[in-house]
Amino acid sequence: MKITVEALVKAPVDTVWRCWTTPQDIMAWNAASDDWHTTAATVDLREGGRFSSRMEARDGSMGFDFAGLYRRVEPPHLLQAVMADGREILVEFLPQDGAVLVRETFDAEDQHPAQMQRQGWQAILDRFAAHVEGVA
Repeated sequence: MKITVEALVKAPVDTVWRCWTTPQDIMAWNAASDDWHTTAATVDLREGGRFSSRMEARDGSMGFDFAGLYRRVEPPHLLQAVMADGREILVEFLPQDGAVLVRETFDAEDQHPAQMQRQGWQAILDRFAAHVEGVA
């Protein structure tokens, strides 16, 4: 099952792309809520390159790695990747009247309900949009 989330980001596409693919920016926005944060991020932005983000609860109670391999890299419009668990993700950056629609489509995992996954990924994407608009 595929899940899609979207956010309209009021910034130039080059800024949106940079904030999505720069480790320092990823660490600033990559969390679904204020009680989580990203403590490390790496990006090898090329086809065959790897990416990784370490997400942890701020109270230290839990954490996980979000990692994978880029399959397609088409700056500044498209990223396609396979996550470490084999699920696929497609991120599109679609310019629209001075803004960019960021659309993420990903394979759902089978441990959590689809609605919970959609809400979590949407919350992260909304934080991304707020971050980009704050630096643009």
